[in-house]
Amino acid sequence: MDATPAPRAAPFVLRYTTRMSSSLKLERHPAFPGVKGPVVVAVMDGVGVGAHDEGDAVHLARTPVMDWLKANAPYRTLRAHGTAVGLPSDDDMGNSEVGHNALGAGRVFDQGAKLVNAAIESGRLFAGEAWLAAVAKVKQSGQPLHFIGLLSDGNVHSHEQHLFALLRRAAKDGVKALRVHPLLDGRDVPETSALTYVERLEAVLDELRRAGCDARVASGGGRMKVTMDRYEADWAMVERGWKLHVRGEGQGFPSLEAAVEGLRAATPGVIDQNLPGFVITEGGQPVGPIREGAAVIFFNFRGDRAIELTRAFEDTAFTKFDRGPRPDVFYAGMMQYDGDLKLPSRFLVAPPEIDRTLSAHLSAAGVTQLAISETQKFGHVTYFWNGNRSGALEGETWVEVPSDTLPFEERPWMKAAEITDRLLTELKTGRHRHARLNWANGDMVGHTGVRESTIVAVEAVDLQLGRLVPVIEALQGALLVLADHGNADEMYERDKKTGKPQVDAAGKPRAKTSHTLNPVPCHLYAPAAKGLRFSEALPQAGLGNVAATVLHLLGYAAPADYLPSLLEQG
Repeated sequence: MDATPAPRAAPFVLRYTTRMSSSLKLERHPAFPGVKGPVVVAVMDGVGVGAHDEGDAVHLARTPVMDWLKANAPYRTLRAHGTAVGLPSDDDMGNSEVGHNALGAGRVFDQGAKLVNAAIESGRLFAGEAWLAAVAKVKQSGQPLHFIGLLSDGNVHSHEQHLFALLRRAAKDGVKALRVHPLLDGRDVPETSALTYVERLEAVLDELRRAGCDARVASGGGRMKVTMDRYEADWAMVERGWKLHVRGEGQGFPSLEAAVEGLRAATPGVIDQNLPGFVITEGGQPVGPIREGAAVIFFNFRGDRAIELTRAFEDTAFTKFDRGPRPDVFYAGMMQYDGDLKLPSRFLVAPPEIDRTLSAHLSAAGVTQLAISETQKFGHVTYFWNGNRSGALEGETWVEVPSDTLPFEERPWMKAAEITDRLLTELKTGRHRHARLNWANGDMVGHTGVRESTIVAVEAVDLQLGRLVPVIEALQGALLVLADHGNADEMYERDKKTGKPQVDAAGKPRAKTSHTLNPVPCHLYAPAAKGLRFSEALPQAGLGNVAATVLHLLGYAAPADYLPSLLEQG
């Protein structure tokens, strides 16, 4: 799998740009004055609590520091999926976006999928200004209404049922031509499951064609090859998508099914997320390039991998790649992916309005904060943690360590050491009262499906944790070690009835590349704070309880509507 190249050659540092209202007042904690040193939250991305078997890379990894913390310091698990992070049901796996939203918000907000479900079911989406304008545009121009997005039921970035509802409603509203540009998953769903989703999409398109609507697939490709880059790590991905979707330039196939089968045959062993791009052709010509007068809807609800293509469509002064003649189209996202930057300017469903985050309260109280990660998760400890807002707050320092440019399974240690190097340097200055970091290894390497590399990834994180623990003790601070969701803890697909790993025709376990439904660990290391322990009164606590816990450790009482602190005095 190709990793995404880093956008910068040196760490990126941003200090505060946004002032917060002084009305975000915090009261002192009535029973705990706070630790003397820094309060640090370390997110071991994708490191959940699994079945402790041959498919559990966390269990198989050598983790002496995590093992020591579990035996010698307060430990519990937290819920990190489903309703605990604002998703529609407890069958929905968590993800880094909603996980970091919950960590930073201190409360649970309805998230993308749930908001879209409600907007479709109530009909609000189809009565909205953006939908009505998109339909009116193509009915007047005669051009197709185009849909771009991830084709699966993973419910992390998108859901196929949302697409199907949009297609059916567009036909009902009198749109005569529809074109779909599906991005193939194999990351939030089984790694070679694409044809399942292809079959379901083609059934809907056939239904619409029989009713008189010209509904077809136009182009596509694997999500890690085209279109869905994030954090400006690899604009070439977006350029490849632009050429496919807009210009109709790419390897041609007569159907979506033929494209998947042909690309798999050309590269044996390739998984869906890494399939090259393609266009659907007829008579040697692409059936659905995006032309002047068309309307385009990006039907992903999650923002991080939708922002760059949005910029390609909307930015007038665009320099990331040569777009060629930019067609004048109506463009809308399923949601507004960046509320501060107003991207996109038109959208079908309003995103959650997350106010009064932990960061905002601390900023207003004059508490200095550090956020640090590598490129792959930098937006999670900044934008998502701060309630989907761009720009550091007053008193915040953001540090981005550029990610590797090689495949994650080949360098499973990623930039964990460099993150820790900089973190320790920053903590020793005494400038930061609170710090948050993300080690991305467990998630990014876990997504490759390579168990042995993922074991090394978890071990790399544990090694860095071992460097951090003695510094926390020396500074008389506190450390919360946790995860945002599971991934590395379940590297094999499991039979839903027996729970045992599924095997292929050769008897080999089927690799799992998606997140899990497992709880995540939560360790507290605060040797200078005698008597603090995890409360037994919160057995169903989740990531949303972490913000109040951080305030507790800093000596503040949480706002009344925050989920309660995990801690009590022993």
